[in-house]
Amino acid sequence: MLKINNIQNFKPTNKRIILLFMFFMSSVFFTNQANSLDDFFGIKTVVIDAGHGGKDGGCVGAIANEKNIALSISLKLGKYIEENFSDVKVIYTRTTDVFLELTERARIANKADADLFICIHVNSGATTSAVGTETYVMGLHKTESNLKVAQRENASILLEDDYKSKYENFDPNSPESYIVLTLTQSAHLEQSLLFASKIQKEFTEKVGRYNRGVKQAGFLVLHQTSMPSVLIETGFITNKEEEKFLASDIGQDYMASAIYRAFKDYKYEIEDKGKNTETEVKKLNEQEPKETVENKEKPDKKEKNKIKEESEKGVVFKIQIATSSVKTELKPENFSGLEGVTLYEAGGLYRYTYGNEKNMGDANRLQLQLKEKGFKDAFIVAFKDGERIAISEAIKLQEK
Repeated sequence: MLKINNIQNFKPTNKRIILLFMFFMSSVFFTNQANSLDDFFGIKTVVIDAGHGGKDGGCVGAIANEKNIALSISLKLGKYIEENFSDVKVIYTRTTDVFLELTERARIANKADADLFICIHVNSGATTSAVGTETYVMGLHKTESNLKVAQRENASILLEDDYKSKYENFDPNSPESYIVLTLTQSAHLEQSLLFASKIQKEFTEKVGRYNRGVKQAGFLVLHQTSMPSVLIETGFITNKEEEKFLASDIGQDYMASAIYRAFKDYKYEIEDKGKNTETEVKKLNEQEPKETVENKEKPDKKEKNKIKEESEKGVVFKIQIATSSVKTELKPENFSGLEGVTLYEAGGLYRYTYGNEKNMGDANRLQLQLKEKGFKDAFIVAFKDGERIAISEAIKLQEK
């Protein structure tokens, strides 16, 4: 059974208080110029994680090792972001040669409520001819080589004390463990894939590295983070020429600047999505609050199909709560108790949505409710007669 995004167990009396507080806060949010959608969708905190460190050296080459290369690229990347974006807070999981448990790396990102998690590593191949960069997002591996990369990086937990209880008996060498690990997929997979593709594009077009593509695999450090996250394999330390490039100061700078450009492009794209809806959101305080997720009346079975058909005609806004490479039954227990979850397919992935709102105001209120209920990566999507369209297009169609 697939569980997507756990919801905190509130007492019934507390639910009403939380919802009332939420409506009050959403009203403040939408009427305060300082809290525009630019801030709501903004990338304000980035955590950069240099893989391995201390007693965990990672992959070792002829002239360098993974932990030092990863740290150097991480520090250079952070400096680029700090120098060019004064509004972005950069947090490093480590700035020196120290050992960090995988749980601690994820804890740092989650505690900071980061908007993006960037994990930097160096690859190792079975032969010296292996070359190129690849960027991973959390997911079920589709090839044996993807699994082996995840197994190697996850093997760091074997250096931790009491790792079996800490990781719920996860065995980094067992393929079965990865199937269990990757059963849950959250909505930020889509953003992770977007960022990963931009990284690979920069590596190829600007640095001239061989592109091994964007891939999915079960990395523990990505599994435990609650924001868009990527793990970058910057090259093969087992390849003589690539090791020489990655060990050099100029090579590390090239790689860091490429990741920075991908970050800049990603940040602007994400924030532009918020700006496209800002005009519509300013009208929210003129509308009456819509009924909450908890108190929506449930239609009887005879009327469900008719209501669904009518509600999806024309332009509607839905809240996407999860994305998965594995198809899941639309049962409430699979979605933390939500009834009425719907499914659509795009880009080879299954995308799960909730709600059928007729305007952006109601959609934003529902999004806030779902975030409060634990779906922290929930975001708005628009449809016209059942086909997904851009938010900006949906708003323009409504204005006609």
